[in-house]
Amino acid sequence: MTTHSLPDLPYACDALEPFIDAQTMTIHHTKHHQTYVDKLNQALSNFPEFNGLAVDQLMMRLADIPESIRTAVRNHGGGHANHSFFWPLLKRDVPLKNPVKAAIENSFRTYEQFEHQFSEAASTLFGSGWAWLVSDDGALRITTTPNQDNPLTQGLTPILGIDLWEHAYYLKYQNRRPDYVRAFFNVINWEKVNEHYERSMG
Repeated sequence: MTTHSLPDLPYACDALEPFIDAQTMTIHHTKHHQTYVDKLNQALSNFPEFNGLAVDQLMMRLADIPESIRTAVRNHGGGHANHSFFWPLLKRDVPLKNPVKAAIENSFRTYEQFEHQFSEAASTLFGSGWAWLVSDDGALRITTTPNQDNPLTQGLTPILGIDLWEHAYYLKYQNRRPDYVRAFFNVINWEKVNEHYERSMG
C-alpha cells in the first residue's frame, strides 16, 4: 500500500530566524504536519483504489472520495498538502523577480498594493485557515480558506500561501497575527513562487 510521508524541511529549523523561530518550526513540522500525514494514511487505509494518488490529486478529486472518509481526507489531506506546499515557500533574502513580479503588478497595480491586500486578508481571517495568492487561468488574485481547505478543490492554482493557524506563530508572536504576517514577507522564496506561477501558465 502506498502511504504518504512527511517531507524533509529544505533548510535547518533555525534558518528563518528571527522572523520564524526554530522552536516553532520544529514543532510545526515534526508534530503538526506529521499528525496530518498519519491521520490521512489512517483514513485511506481501507480504500486501496486511492493508492498512488499524490496528495494534490486527492484534493482535486475530493468529490470522488467516499463520503465516509471525505471529511478526514479534506482535513488531514488538506493539512498535508498545504504544509508540503508551504515549507519550500520559505527562504530568506530571495528577491522578487519576473515573471511573477510583472504578474503581481498587472493584477494589483503595484507590489505594495498586493502586499497590503494580502496582509489585510491574512490578518483579518476569522479563526484558523490560510491566505493565498492564486492563479485563476493566469490572473492573480487573493483568497482565503478556512481550516486546512485548499484552493485546488475550487479549481484554483495556489502560488503562495501563509499558514494562519495559531500553531504557526503563537510561540513567538502570541496573539499578534499582523506581526507574523509582516514578518512573513521577509522569508518568501520568490524563486519557488515563480515556479508555481510558470507551472500554472502551462
